[in-house]
Amino acid sequence: MGENHRIITIGRQYGSGGGEIGARLAKRLGIDCYDKNILRMNSDESGIKESYFHLADERAGNRMLYKVISSLRPELGEPSFGSDLVSADNLFRFQSEVIRKLADAESCVFIGRCAEYVLEGRDDLARVFIYADMEARVKRIREKHYFNEKDIVKNIRRIDRERRDYHRYYTGRSWEDIENYDLMINTAKTGTEGAVDLIESYLRGRGLL
Repeated sequence: MGENHRIITIGRQYGSGGGEIGARLAKRLGIDCYDKNILRMNSDESGIKESYFHLADERAGNRMLYKVISSLRPELGEPSFGSDLVSADNLFRFQSEVIRKLADAESCVFIGRCAEYVLEGRDDLARVFIYADMEARVKRIREKHYFNEKDIVKNIRRIDRERRDYHRYYTGRSWEDIENYDLMINTAKTGTEGAVDLIESYLRGRGLL
């Protein structure tokens, strides 16, 4: 692990720009960004091969992710490979093991996935939470044309609730509790680029850059 090994986790309200901020930050720092599209394991997977090789296939170019996942052999991995293989709880344990191994192997950004909890206690960890007021989030989602106008607020609240429930279920903690994070940024005030600047400045202040 090099002198400037750094791990950034990003929790985010839906529509606050957290995913874009994480991707931009990773690009600026020259490190990988792992989000739900890469660390996706669903309980309807038919078996472990579909489950963990699917992860590696999400980005064929990412050798570190493939190496980490391939190393989690049934006889060696922490998660259960028995009949509860595709249960939500077991897939969370598997996902968490992947997150820990990736964090040990390289500097990177994790978006969501309770990563700030999974990686708690590391000296090289910066835990960020991105939020914004409802008006700013509605504007952002509207521009992306994800939902009909009348359904935007309802879906923002639904997805926030899903993230809140997911976080509470697996961590026993409140998703929005300030004690879970080191830096909280209101993107309605900073914009996405300003948020990236703030995180970079924070990392420098922590001696992680």
